[in-house]
Amino acid sequence: MTDWVQHVIWWHAHPLTFTGAERDALPPGTAPVPRLRRFEPWLDYLVELGCNGLALGPVFASATHGYDTIDHYRVDPRLGTEEDLRRLFDECHRRGIRVLLDGVFNHVGRDFPQFQDVLAHGRDSAYASWFKLTFHDDGGFDYADFEGHRHLVALNHDEPAVADYVTDVMRHWLAFGADGWRLDAAYAVPVPFWRDTVSRTRAAHPGAWFAGEVIHGDYESWLHDGALDAVTQYELWKAIWSSLNDRNFYELAWALDRHAKLSEPPLTFVGNHDVTRLASVLTDVRQLPLALVVLFTVGGVPSVYAGDEQAFRGVKRDREFGDDEVRPPFPDTPADLVPYGWPTYHLHQQLISLRRRHPWLHRATIVPVQLSNERFTYETVSADGEHRLVVTLDATGTGDDGPSWSIREPD
Repeated sequence: MTDWVQHVIWWHAHPLTFTGAERDALPPGTAPVPRLRRFEPWLDYLVELGCNGLALGPVFASATHGYDTIDHYRVDPRLGTEEDLRRLFDECHRRGIRVLLDGVFNHVGRDFPQFQDVLAHGRDSAYASWFKLTFHDDGGFDYADFEGHRHLVALNHDEPAVADYVTDVMRHWLAFGADGWRLDAAYAVPVPFWRDTVSRTRAAHPGAWFAGEVIHGDYESWLHDGALDAVTQYELWKAIWSSLNDRNFYELAWALDRHAKLSEPPLTFVGNHDVTRLASVLTDVRQLPLALVVLFTVGGVPSVYAGDEQAFRGVKRDREFGDDEVRPPFPDTPADLVPYGWPTYHLHQQLISLRRRHPWLHRATIVPVQLSNERFTYETVSADGEHRLVVTLDATGTGDDGPSWSIREPD
């Protein structure tokens, strides 16, 4: 793993919705709108929070939400131009902020030119092997999609030309100034494909970091066999809020035991652009500080989903536009935020400051000390065993005397 990741804490944003962009791609010939510049007033806010990384959702030309890519080499005109992305990179790097890009390489949108060529020429297309196609006797064909979404066309990852294409895209934007890649839907892609493309990309950019979106399964296979640096820790995410809602810290202890055995620190989070906001998923919002304490005292590479630090609410719904509540447009500047979120912001600052004072937490392991349904004390221990913190989570409080937590150095 590259050294800088030991100290990074991401602030994660979905650019198209963050900036209030249109739902659909701009009509051909429409001038690009430089919305990426809307991030600039938020960069100092990010740094003051304690973060030093900006994890961007999709920024490349797409048909709608960014995950139906049309052109991986072009900035989405709804966000601006390549010059606008360059300016954002420069403003980030001037402040010591790393930038993570979102690579959607499992599938593409139906308007992806290579797929349009297949639609026009069928099996005679030079790109027919790029996709998982089933041809019929009448000359028509069917294609594999992503999880039943017909507008998301699955790529054929056994095709060498696809691997070459993905490798070139990743190298292109790392040379442009990106510091790493979040690999969308990595779990849906054959593991050998990642080993091939990531290894070739890393050869040209040894300082880059690659984190795969993995929801469940054998995390180690993506780390070892897929040559990824990290996976998204969905198992821990679920255990954090679920154990608080159920008043069952045994679930959290079980997840932390598995978490501590990972060979590489994963990308940890209590919220992202695909799930219900933490302040909404918790039955008792007073438990929110306990979730944050876990995030910032266990090993990993923490990520804060933009707005969670202000206790934004939002429920992900299983319907069209079901992500709207968890992906709202942001105001022009932090000064335009409503007042009630700032106490949560200051709690984030407090906990991130603690993590900054104890950088060994990046690779920390967990030793349970005392465990019951509603109370959990654990030691978080440095890899060399030289440093320890004692963390206590108490979910027994009721009424005005709500849940409590403490972090201390052992006597």
